[in-house]
Amino acid sequence: MQIPAGLTQSAFSELLGCRLQRLEEGVAEVALTLEPHLRNRAGKLHGGAIFSLVDITMGLACSSTHGFDQQSATIECKINYIRAVEDGDVLCTSRVVHAGRRTLVVEADVYQGERLVAKAQGTFAVL
Repeated sequence: MQIPAGLTQSAFSELLGCRLQRLEEGVAEVALTLEPHLRNRAGKLHGGAIFSLVDITMGLACSSTHGFDQQSATIECKINYIRAVEDGDVLCTSRVVHAGRRTLVVEADVYQGERLVAKAQGTFAVL
């Protein structure tokens, strides 16, 4: 997939340390390493960092579906946290399950190795 330079990263995704691993039509994978600034008070990967990883990955899956010449925005997103992450890397995989003219529905799974960390579903508006 041909992607114009600079359209897969944002200042926020770089701040978090997100790393694009794969991008195909309707599918995106982004990795994140648990760094000290991403820990919550209990020392685990903060839920907000996981949610941000999900939102970033879902947005890339949307862009790979409707094209990077159009924008999309999150309308809503629901996440279930399954287990805590104490160290290492997580990988978020997002897939567009419905691409309409005005909205897209996207699912995401966050794994650490073989272990499911979180599951999410979101709706995005095509702008």
